[in-house]
Amino acid sequence: MGVPPLGEYAPDPSLVLDGKPGEVNPDSKGCGAVMRSAPFGLVNTADGAFAMAARAAQITHGHPTGYYAAGALAAIVVHLVAGDSLEGAVLRTLRLLRRHPGHEETSAALTEAVDLAEQGAPTAEKVESLGEGWIAEQALAIGVYCALVAPSVRDAPPVPERPGGHPQLLSVNHSGDSDSTGSVCGNLLGVRYGDLGLPHAWLERVEGRAQIAALADDLAAEGVRR
Repeated sequence: MGVPPLGEYAPDPSLVLDGKPGEVNPDSKGCGAVMRSAPFGLVNTADGAFAMAARAAQITHGHPTGYYAAGALAAIVVHLVAGDSLEGAVLRTLRLLRRHPGHEETSAALTEAVDLAEQGAPTAEKVESLGEGWIAEQALAIGVYCALVAPSVRDAPPVPERPGGHPQLLSVNHSGDSDSTGSVCGNLLGVRYGDLGLPHAWLERVEGRAQIAALADDLAAEGVRR
């Protein structure tokens, strides 16, 4: 059987996550699938969100690290919605990852982010030690690290003047794939603190904010009903 053309592949809902390359782009572990996976965490259990996000990631990214990183972000979101701390959510997700063959790259990157967050004040150099964010596990690690280094974003200046002033700003002030790492960090901060935890001046400038907020509210309401 040949590889289906991009755009014609639909993941099997019962697809086993066994660490084997997917049918589409089997060597691709770019960060695109991670960036779009957070919403799966609003309407499912951690196991379910992980599996749904990982299977959906294989529409475009077939490398195991590419789809496991997507599943990991969705699982972290589930735990945050349930009221867990970010560190606790990441540690729970690491335990989930270890049940899946081929998890090693994703688990190592998340572990490195947690360890780095415990090593004093955040800096741009520490961010870049995790990579540039072009590939899945690096984007996930950078986003998680930047969200971890501030116990409460409400303690940060509303409009920071330096890279370490706000975790969201830290996540985009580096020379790599900063829009992707900023997206991952923003997803985590948004789930953890809501839009009240982000600078209002930034929120006002988000294109399509009203539509995004309405969709997020609908997803959250669906999650509550379940």
